[in-house]
Amino acid sequence: MVATASPYFVHPTALCESDSVGDGTRIWAFAHVLQGAVVGKNCNIGDHAFVEGGATLGNGVILKNGVMVWDGVSIEDYVFVGPGVVFTNDRYPRSRHLPEAAERMRNAESWLIRTTVQTGASIGAGAVILCGITIGRYAMIAAGALVTRDVPDHTLVKGHPASLAGYVCRCGFSQYPLNSCQSCGWTPRADNHQPRGVEAVLS
Repeated sequence: MVATASPYFVHPTALCESDSVGDGTRIWAFAHVLQGAVVGKNCNIGDHAFVEGGATLGNGVILKNGVMVWDGVSIEDYVFVGPGVVFTNDRYPRSRHLPEAAERMRNAESWLIRTTVQTGASIGAGAVILCGITIGRYAMIAAGALVTRDVPDHTLVKGHPASLAGYVCRCGFSQYPLNSCQSCGWTPRADNHQPRGVEAVLS
């Protein structure tokens, strides 16, 4: 029997227990992908990243070093997640060994809160994403932001808690108000995007 090369790359010091990893994906040093995680094609999972069983990554996702992606987090195609980003999946976390919390913690459906990052979004270094929210298509989260609520498509948010700071086109340039991009040629009409006033977004 002739051994065939793996269609994806796992660094010798990384641990990939998932049997659902797409072609062309690269998993770098000391990263850990648990059984039950789903990873798409052509992803890049950086050093010391952790992807828990039940998490899903679409195609072309970039996880930089030290990113933590937990069960219940769904990351769609072509999302960029900067170094040190942390997701969450429980609004009322307790040790499952605490007697008063043991019953609730026994069934994931009683505590697991799902989060979605939609296609093309970017999350800056060190951001914290609280569970139960949706980050919209091509949205951009500033470095160090604390995201506590839904982020609409094409919006730039920053701060603690994160609030509207502007708009971004598909290629990532910040614009306020949102207009046609001189770099990539994208227009708001291309995504049927209707810019809203500051008071209507994240208020």
